[in-house]
Amino acid sequence: MVGLEVSIVTVRDIFQDEAGRHSRFSEEYRSKSAVIILDRQDLGSLGAKEGDLVAVENDTGSVIVAAVASHDDAHPGLAIMYNSPWSNQLVPEAVCQSSIPGFKSIRATVQPAEGSAAVTDISEIFSRIKG
Repeated sequence: MVGLEVSIVTVRDIFQDEAGRHSRFSEEYRSKSAVIILDRQDLGSLGAKEGDLVAVENDTGSVIVAAVASHDDAHPGLAIMYNSPWSNQLVPEAVCQSSIPGFKSIRATVQPAEGSAAVTDISEIFSRIKG
């Protein structure tokens, strides 16, 4: 299956931030952070439904996260992820003219996760960072 091309915008969320203050290794933090919010029609075009796992990939990295249907007006091709270790795996290494990484326009491909895939574990992400 060919994936869905999206532009991801990262945002902050007070509930996700609060969960992270308690523990970045908790199930609560993972469930609030390891998600991608997609336009309802985009989610349908993937043959996925809310809560299904999807692979999000670009030239910088890849993660498996849960898909969430947006409750906002239609925004095909635009996805939202919370600032987190999961979204950071996709941020391009090149910086824009202002010397700030491109957190607000991450190009990526989204497709249903294969078989028995699980959400990318945060300890795996930290291992990638450590090299």
